[in-house]
Amino acid sequence: MKVLMMTDLEGVAGVVSFEEQTYPTAKHYEAAKKLLTAEVNAAAEGMIATGVEDILVIDAHGPGGIVFEDLHPAARLEHGRPLGPREKRHAVYRDYDVAMMIGQHAMAGATEANLNHTQNSRAVDAYALNGKPIGEIAQFALCMGGLGLPVIFLSGDDAACREARALIPGITTAAVKQGMGRNSAISLSKEESRRRIQEGVRKALQHHRAKPLRPLAWKGPFVLEKRFFHTDQADLAAAAPDAERVDNQTVRFRSRDIVKIAYR
Repeated sequence: MKVLMMTDLEGVAGVVSFEEQTYPTAKHYEAAKKLLTAEVNAAAEGMIATGVEDILVIDAHGPGGIVFEDLHPAARLEHGRPLGPREKRHAVYRDYDVAMMIGQHAMAGATEANLNHTQNSRAVDAYALNGKPIGEIAQFALCMGGLGLPVIFLSGDDAACREARALIPGITTAAVKQGMGRNSAISLSKEESRRRIQEGVRKALQHHRAKPLRPLAWKGPFVLEKRFFHTDQADLAAAAPDAERVDNQTVRFRSRDIVKIAYR
């Protein structure tokens, strides 16, 4: 078994603030990265306990969320910006069996969801795919589905877990905090959050082996709309040759390939 692990910072227990913890200028940014890395390591322990032989961690937090020197020795890390060419990355991903998400948050606008946003918390108001609101969970699950991988486990706040279960029937989740608002949450202790992640990963792999989850697939063709907070951000997006300007703050893209459009 080979597992691809997508990571983010906003869904980690103990992390509740953009300004104080998740932006690279935040005074507690390095401490937040250590919390994420420890949750990733707990997930790795759950994988190893169930026979996983290859663990690739994707550091998907924009400015970086993993402390490399603390990473589990059994894991490899894809990190750095700008990202490598999509074709090269996807060629690597296709070689894996399943995908998981650690430290995930709910989509922009989700009620009481801690640190809810989609992609850029300072620029993007909302994403919609074929008229349906989506966030980063759907983006990743659909992209992985297009590459043939099911997403079988997610950890994050309770809203992210609900979002994942509504999107992916049969997925195993582990809620490590309860959102009380966009900048407030009730977190489990670091020990309990890591225990739940390790146990959840183990159960997800056991369930998948017994009854495999199918990769997530939606019927195309696809129309993606991105609504920005400000007109200048929409101006930049609308400059792409395949973009359609919908209104002052919204840009539309079209494709028959979910892998090509999910992250526009």
